[in-house]
Amino acid sequence: MTDIPRRTAARTAKLASLPLGAAGRVAAGWGRRLAGGDGDEISAQMMQRSAEQLFAVLGELKGGAMKFGQALSVFEAAVPEEYAAPFRESLVKLQSAAPPMPPRDVDRMLAEQFGRNWRARFAEFDDTPAAAASIGQVHRAVWRDGREVAVKVQYPGAEQALLSDLRQLSRMSRLMQPFLPGLEIRPLITELQDRMAEELDYRDEADNQRAFAAAYDGDPQVKVPRVVASAPKAMVTEWVTGRKLSDVIARGTQAERDHAATQLSEFLYASPERVGLLHADPHPGNFQLLDDGRLMVIDFGAVARLPDGMPRPLSEMVRLALADRPDELLDLLRREGFIRNGSALTAADAVAYLSPFTEPLHTESFRFDRKWLQSQAERVGDLRSPQFNTGRELNLPPQYLLIHRVTMGTLGVLCQLDTDVPLRGIVRRWQPWIFAEDAG
Repeated sequence: MTDIPRRTAARTAKLASLPLGAAGRVAAGWGRRLAGGDGDEISAQMMQRSAEQLFAVLGELKGGAMKFGQALSVFEAAVPEEYAAPFRESLVKLQSAAPPMPPRDVDRMLAEQFGRNWRARFAEFDDTPAAAASIGQVHRAVWRDGREVAVKVQYPGAEQALLSDLRQLSRMSRLMQPFLPGLEIRPLITELQDRMAEELDYRDEADNQRAFAAAYDGDPQVKVPRVVASAPKAMVTEWVTGRKLSDVIARGTQAERDHAATQLSEFLYASPERVGLLHADPHPGNFQLLDDGRLMVIDFGAVARLPDGMPRPLSEMVRLALADRPDELLDLLRREGFIRNGSALTAADAVAYLSPFTEPLHTESFRFDRKWLQSQAERVGDLRSPQFNTGRELNLPPQYLLIHRVTMGTLGVLCQLDTDVPLRGIVRRWQPWIFAEDAG
């Protein structure tokens, strides 16, 4: 495979094989049950094979299919354990790995971006990729001045593949939904479609990364690699490596998981105030822990632009919920467009729906785990739950969509870490007005 498969028919056939393959396994499983097979064992085998097929196809196709898989990996903690367990290992693989493109394609892409003599910019260049992701792969090299660098190269055909995949995944979302209970697939795909154009131009990503690197230069808690050079489909940054967050999730001690969660939470709450930007792709593949304890952050292709920090209406909603002022909260929700026109939603309904999400701020430390997140997903996603109907009365204005995705994605990662986080103190440090009764 010399590049991302670009023919829409070929990619669509691969994606369409996912629900069909799963349906075939279900039919085969029923047959084995009728023949006296163990039902639980057969179900587990079917889920395992479905997981293997789903993420093998997503990883092979790269592009939007793999981006979708990475986004799902963040929300794995919200899926009930009996469904999540067979998928977990495959999801983790998608956070940082994909089949590499051949050296000839790397050479062609870098020649297009940096000129035919691009190798003269480097003292050394390793043709074997060190890492691969959804729309590009990373090579280790030495810049001409002796600095170790990471060279990120976009896959040929990435743009066509992204658009094709996401269109097809959107059409298939209803078929795929039963295999991923607890997750709303279609809104996730829609949000990914909205972000793709920004992520395809590495010059935008380089500008974002420069802003973060400048703001966190010398910071004792966060490391952002500096940008050395950039072009539309390639960029060069400092080479820095540490322990992947996915490894901390899988094998870290409780102390290591607590430390990683605190560093991640601090970074995401601080950056809107410090940088005017919010890192908007919070899956574990984008974070590592360095030996000195700092959190290293990579991949700034998707950001929310917040020049005035976190929007005040959002923190005001949290303040009113914490202060148990339901009537004022309802007024604010209506004023800011969070309630659909004509809705008869009451203040009690709104508080019942939103208050559990502010639960982590009521105590100095809160335990984030899969059980808590699954309970929240069931509460708002179960058709029989009163909160399900409340959710249908609520609306998420477009300007808050990306912030919402980051918030929910971060909750997913924290719950994967199964950790105690002093979130109240972190939020108080960066949004002190939330805890001030006289804040306006």
